[in-house]
Amino acid sequence: MSNIISLMVAFFTCFFIICLCEPVAVKMGLVDTPNNRKKHEGQVPLVGGVAIYIGVLISSLMLLDYTHTFQVYIFTSSIVLMVGVLDDRFSLSVKLRVVVQILLALIMFYWADVSLKSLGNILGFFEVELNSFSVFLTIIAVIGGINAFNMVDGIDGLAGVLSMISFIALAILLGTAGSTWYLLCLLFISAITAFLLFNLRWPSKQMNKVFMGDAGSMLIGFTVVWLLLIGADEKVAAFKPVTALYLIAIPLMDMAAIMYRRVRKGKSPFEPDRDHLHHIFERAGCTRKHSLVIISLMSITCALLGSVLDYLGVPEWILLTIFILIFILYCYALSRIWRILSWVRKH
Repeated sequence: MSNIISLMVAFFTCFFIICLCEPVAVKMGLVDTPNNRKKHEGQVPLVGGVAIYIGVLISSLMLLDYTHTFQVYIFTSSIVLMVGVLDDRFSLSVKLRVVVQILLALIMFYWADVSLKSLGNILGFFEVELNSFSVFLTIIAVIGGINAFNMVDGIDGLAGVLSMISFIALAILLGTAGSTWYLLCLLFISAITAFLLFNLRWPSKQMNKVFMGDAGSMLIGFTVVWLLLIGADEKVAAFKPVTALYLIAIPLMDMAAIMYRRVRKGKSPFEPDRDHLHHIFERAGCTRKHSLVIISLMSITCALLGSVLDYLGVPEWILLTIFILIFILYCYALSRIWRILSWVRKH
């Protein structure tokens, strides 16, 4: 019963915080303005991330034990949120954001002992223990996870739905392993659901649209990475380290593919453009709703595949090989998306 009450608190707190903060955000200039990359109508308040954070924070007081590790999570996630809000308002430099993300990873590693300690038996011969390389790969994981969800936040509902898919998979895997961290997943799912009502303006188009902003996408990305590292640790062993790739497959592959394309063009890998997966679908003739549905189904398929293969005890080197093949297929399909969609329409 307490779990249900906590989930309701997370939902309704997020819902009412959005209602209360929306006019404040407009006055403070915390809004997203249309430009050559952003095609929405009018100025949209960037309060979704703040509302999700407050909803999860308040409800967690009722549901979760405030262990040392969880206290460090609250501290670091608060920093992520504050930096995200400042970025939404003042557009911080990429270098500053990356420096903060590195510091967060170091706090996770040294203060909370949340880190990537092993890659598992991905070579098929022995377990790849990271040892002194653990801190370096933990930093890479944090930077990658935060920016993967930040970059995928391009059309209504996409970052919210993809993060919910990751949180649902994590909740099942962590809960099955007996880890109480699955409760944090449930709180985020509940709060994000409230946000999506405004973001997608459902069930009424009269609802005012809000975005989660960098504050929301960075918070979600950081939290997902935190839970992935917790679940892959041998103390919890909720899933194999390589399985984590499947749980965030679409944001991760989109980020990797677009960074590669930017570097090939001689641009910064962090320079914004309109070459993300959802942009490609739009240029191929899909509506934004259709793009949201297709990309979400792709994410569900990857998360389900990884979870099932992990449950069946498939060797880690095979899991990695399958994921690499999926990524190759993903890149191949994107290069021929127009032909594929044209064939689908004809048949």
